[in-house]
Amino acid sequence: MSQEIRNLEPKALWNKFADLNAVPRPSKKEERVIAFMKDFGAKLNLETIVDQVGNVIIKKPATPGQENRKTIVMQSHLDMVHQKNNDTVFDFETQGIEMYTDGDWVRAKGTTLGADNGLGVATIMAILESTDIVHPAIEALFTIDEETGMTGAMGLKGGLLKGEILLNLDTEEDDEIDIGCAGGIDVTAERTYHEEEVPENSVAYTITVKGLNGGHSGMDINKGLGNANKIMNRLLFDSFENFGLQIAEINGGSLRNAIPRESVAKVIISEIFDEAFVFDMQEVIGDIKTEYKTTEPNLVIAIEKAELPAKVMDLGVQEGLVRALYAAHNGVYRMSADMEDLVETSNNIARVVVKDGKIHIGCLTRSSVESSKMDLANALRATFELIGCEVSQTGSYPGWTPNVNSPILEVLKEIYEKQNGAKPNVVACHAGLECGILGTNYPDMDMISFGPTIKGAHSPDERASISSAQKYWKFVLEILQNIPLKN
Repeated sequence: MSQEIRNLEPKALWNKFADLNAVPRPSKKEERVIAFMKDFGAKLNLETIVDQVGNVIIKKPATPGQENRKTIVMQSHLDMVHQKNNDTVFDFETQGIEMYTDGDWVRAKGTTLGADNGLGVATIMAILESTDIVHPAIEALFTIDEETGMTGAMGLKGGLLKGEILLNLDTEEDDEIDIGCAGGIDVTAERTYHEEEVPENSVAYTITVKGLNGGHSGMDINKGLGNANKIMNRLLFDSFENFGLQIAEINGGSLRNAIPRESVAKVIISEIFDEAFVFDMQEVIGDIKTEYKTTEPNLVIAIEKAELPAKVMDLGVQEGLVRALYAAHNGVYRMSADMEDLVETSNNIARVVVKDGKIHIGCLTRSSVESSKMDLANALRATFELIGCEVSQTGSYPGWTPNVNSPILEVLKEIYEKQNGAKPNVVACHAGLECGILGTNYPDMDMISFGPTIKGAHSPDERASISSAQKYWKFVLEILQNIPLKN
């Protein structure tokens, strides 16, 4: 499988991607990939630095004749989102990604591929290793923990980098040049509750929501995709209202930046409502599947008899929970008034866990406008505080304000049009790129973001286009030859 990938063109890029994907690198557990990158720089006899938070910086001098051009920072993040299908047996902490080709796509077997942002990392590695690619002086910046907090970018100290231009390689459409992004904040609600004995003459069911597409909670939030936590709560709310359903457990969603694909709940009802409950649920399920027939054709909602649980939620707390989850905003909150088709503000109800007397609800709120981000975050906080939750707002990071007069933007636009006979789409995105954070300590750095086409990021459907990688590689090589001269 690895050899199949290594034979793809451009070989320099795909070989480095295969090397990288052999190294386990889940977010917050990047020790092995940090050591891998440090060893990579040392073997090339290049100056290699690991800063206090774990970011790796590798510096390479300009090739002959390019010394008079501005120093550039080429930047990508080392970590990857670790998502897998329920029926896939895989340990992200010990195994390398198992890749294969499918027509024009490179995919992984039942897991995320790691093309986000592994193809960016591999690009920089290939350039650092090359002996024939023309380029100015390069500071390669490999950050950690982009996917679960951006702590690498946040921890990067000012003064470590001297570059005047930053090329971020973390955009996922090859016809786009990104000049702005959203900031974000984690909103987490928690509380304890009293567990009650299961009433006599009860029957138990397991409700499962699965088969949703999932996807990136920023880039895909406007696609009308199903959120497993919201769909599950809709089922629970209906049956609580009509049949007095009681909740024993809920386990929905996973990572804060992934739209939830699956949720499982263990519930009970009085046996006198058993037949009516099943009939009503089938009607509700039919309605939901009809609503999502276009965007979620593989949606599965199953109701199966189960063994009685030992305990269930206190009914008063349960009523507050299902009502709060119904009220809590999920999806697009506001579109940008300044950039066409840009989501300004959104929320992803990413994680819902109810078990052993504890409630945990995790959200990621994004916005390109700081005040709007906090407006939605506070609306969520108020919703959950009304049911007695302790609500924390953590991990806040800034957006990246677009600069339409960027000098490096003009260079990229001209090269793109010359190579492709069409103008690129100059955009801002609703994802959280690291440029906004890096700009706080490097405010004078001219920043741009671009990359090859990657679909389904943050889900096991993640795939990278082979033809796009070829187009992107050609684009990168010409950019390196046309970096502006020093002032």
